[in-house]
Amino acid sequence: MLQIVDDINITILVDNITDRLLPSLSVVKRPPMISNKRFNKPPIAEHGFSALVEISYRYKDKKFKHKFLFDTGVSKNGIIYNSNIFNINFKDIETIILSHGHFDHFSGLISVLQKINRPIEIVAHADAFLKRWIVFPDGRKARMDILNEENIREFGGIIIKNNCINYLPRPKLKFTNNNKDNNRFDKKNKRVLITGEIPRITNFEKGFPLQYKEGEDENHLIADPFVNDDQALVMLLKNKGLVILTGCGHAGIINTINYARKATGIKKVYAIIGGFHLSGEEYEENIPLTITELLRIDSEYIIPCHCTGWKASNEIIKAMPQKYLQTSVGSVFCFN
Repeated sequence: MLQIVDDINITILVDNITDRLLPSLSVVKRPPMISNKRFNKPPIAEHGFSALVEISYRYKDKKFKHKFLFDTGVSKNGIIYNSNIFNINFKDIETIILSHGHFDHFSGLISVLQKINRPIEIVAHADAFLKRWIVFPDGRKARMDILNEENIREFGGIIIKNNCINYLPRPKLKFTNNNKDNNRFDKKNKRVLITGEIPRITNFEKGFPLQYKEGEDENHLIADPFVNDDQALVMLLKNKGLVILTGCGHAGIINTINYARKATGIKKVYAIIGGFHLSGEEYEENIPLTITELLRIDSEYIIPCHCTGWKASNEIIKAMPQKYLQTSVGSVFCFN
């Protein structure tokens, strides 16, 4: 059973959008443009995604905090550049979670591992390590960058292949000086749910039809449209409901939300944040159907990021302006 948390802070480290003029609100803090009478360095935006997730909760009259990294962006150093501007310390990150094995979500991984400079667990679905291609209807094709397991291990990454539901923090963490209590508490500490593979139920969410995987070699490509490695994070905010964080949402944002509700037994959704993968001609026909379902789900906040796209974001604003929050690199979404 997913346990409650008191506070959730999600900092956007890599995203497609940067806007330094956005105002802070009660649930989102924007990075200051000026400090000590000088302009701060501007962050960079990239077609990729990374978010720092920080949670806190009380257990036996003590307050605990945990810090996780969800994806690492599309370039080698974009996440490093932005994290330096925002004074993000990677050394106290406990676990890295990869939403799926597409390069716009993992290309900064080695740079992050070098920053951390110690062994750290990386949770990903087994299919995230496949050799993949994009094949267009006109016959053009391109090889996608792949996750190199040997390279990851060389820089201290401990790969955890997770195809089913799992939880954070990882059991190896210690919370007291009593080893017996540590072991018992670890097994019960389920504050963040990693969905693993998400069932495809809706009839309009298509995955990624252009994706193929290698068979024997690059001359034997197999259609692989479902992106089975797509996974999300789910948290239960005290007195509020579920907070769901996606990378691209290749499983379909509605499939993802419905699975989160089913897996937790919690119907109320407080916030949905991340990529909804509604950008591009082949996905735009899904926008009205997605909006209909989002209205039915009736979350408190909707924060479309990354691959959601301008058209889908604009339709969300039109349909539910009071729920929409604008993403931007450096924004910290504070749910408590």
